[in-house]
Amino acid sequence: MQRPVPDSAPGQVWAHTGQPFPSQDYDVAVLGAGRMGTACALFLRQLVPTRSLLLVEEGGLPNEDGATLLSPGVWTTLDVPESHWPEAHWTRTQLSADTWDISFQPRPMIDLHATAGGARIPSRDLTLDPEVVDVAALPWATVDTRAATYRPGALALAAAQAAIRAGADLLLNTRAHLGGDGRVVLERLTVTNTHQIVVHETHHVRAGTIVVALGAHGSHAAEHDLGTHTAHARAYRQAPRVNWPSTDASPVLRAGGVTLRPQHGGYVLVPAIHHRDPAGYVPTGGRLTGVPTGLRRETLEDLVAALDVLPVLGTEALESGRSVSDVPGAWLALPGGTPAGLPQHEQVAPGVHLLLGGPHADTLGLSTAYDLAATIAGVAERPWDRPR
Repeated sequence: MQRPVPDSAPGQVWAHTGQPFPSQDYDVAVLGAGRMGTACALFLRQLVPTRSLLLVEEGGLPNEDGATLLSPGVWTTLDVPESHWPEAHWTRTQLSADTWDISFQPRPMIDLHATAGGARIPSRDLTLDPEVVDVAALPWATVDTRAATYRPGALALAAAQAAIRAGADLLLNTRAHLGGDGRVVLERLTVTNTHQIVVHETHHVRAGTIVVALGAHGSHAAEHDLGTHTAHARAYRQAPRVNWPSTDASPVLRAGGVTLRPQHGGYVLVPAIHHRDPAGYVPTGGRLTGVPTGLRRETLEDLVAALDVLPVLGTEALESGRSVSDVPGAWLALPGGTPAGLPQHEQVAPGVHLLLGGPHADTLGLSTAYDLAATIAGVAERPWDRPR
């Protein structure tokens, strides 16, 4: 993200319907201002600053809700194939730059296991809170000493601001639809006196290149608006809080597929994703000993199974809520339709590119966004391919 950009006038920001929007055409339109969309927009302004660019976001600020805001923000190569480590390490370099106020903090990630194997070390050699994790039940551990945590939501906002300073335009509170033949239908939204969100006005613009970075809704947009088919899917992931003390020195812990990420003096629980959710699935809370909770049934089953190795989950520290609305959650894209799918982009129609982050966007999202930007710009070189 540190590539210099030629001097250019800052872009325009349209935040509400009281600001008239001129229905002008653009060279590039990026739909979605999560971290994937904003990063791609910034990289495009850096690589081809002569091309006009419009970034469109349905919310009032880049990343004010959705999967980016609730992403764990854990950089680690434990789950990344070794063939993708160059991109992962390049991403880490970008994340750790002083330019970004994203709370980047190196901290080890400890993956606990019941059996020995590979490079695993004895768990008893690690300083772990016995009230959080039972090392007797998980006597072996894999440690990523280069792991780090950061705030993906802050990254999206910072990338959007940098893209605007570099000349990109930003249209907020606007729902975007693909119209085909390079057309984008923009529905500017407003709020009525009864707090209903309604379409205030509609605009049609053309763009030579369109990047669909709508997260879990991106595939549906491509299929519904363009009539194309993709192999991608989505899943609903919750992120309940565990009110157990953590510090800046606390590691990220994973046991039984459940991850505990230190944050704000406590922990955020990140459950495993086992499969895609079927079309039409509506998240509903499960029941624990007959009591309704806000945790979906699949997540609740994982937590109950992990109680023996993560005793903290059996205490009042876990905020399980009474309904789904009580527990933070968001739809997450599954590239390729599986939880193991890595971030990717693909051309779904002439001039239309689908950009997906998914479960591994914390580690490979920026490199994937750069790869798409470089592809659109016609740049063959990738920075992670350079000799070290």
